[in-house]
Amino acid sequence: QVVLVESGGGLVQPGGSLRLSCRAVGTIFSINAMGWYRQAPGNQRELVAVITGGGGTNYADSVKGRFTISRDNTENTVYLQMNSLQPEDTAVYYCNADVMTVVDVPDIYWGQGTQVTVSS
Repeated sequence: QVVLVESGGGLVQPGGSLRLSCRAVGTIFSINAMGWYRQAPGNQRELVAVITGGGGTNYADSVKGRFTISRDNTENTVYLQMNSLQPEDTAVYYCNADVMTVVDVPDIYWGQGTQVTVSS
């Protein structure tokens, strides 16, 4: 069993920055990938960024150049540095992890979500 604990959301003005964090807590053999999704009211949940166990990253086109995903492997923690935030970034951000709790048995876990609001 794994729990993803998120923090770092809040209210910022356009052009501001936030840093989200998500720590995977529990019995973990390895982490294949961790990432961030977001969902605004009435919208489909979308992938924001993902980082693989090997350190490779992928970003949604809408956040490229503004957001940076990183990971602290010793703490099983993933971060999302969000710069130049715009109102369209307003959403609930969910941490996601593809985790091996035992060898060759992957499972998907979700964080509880953290609200990011970008508004003047």
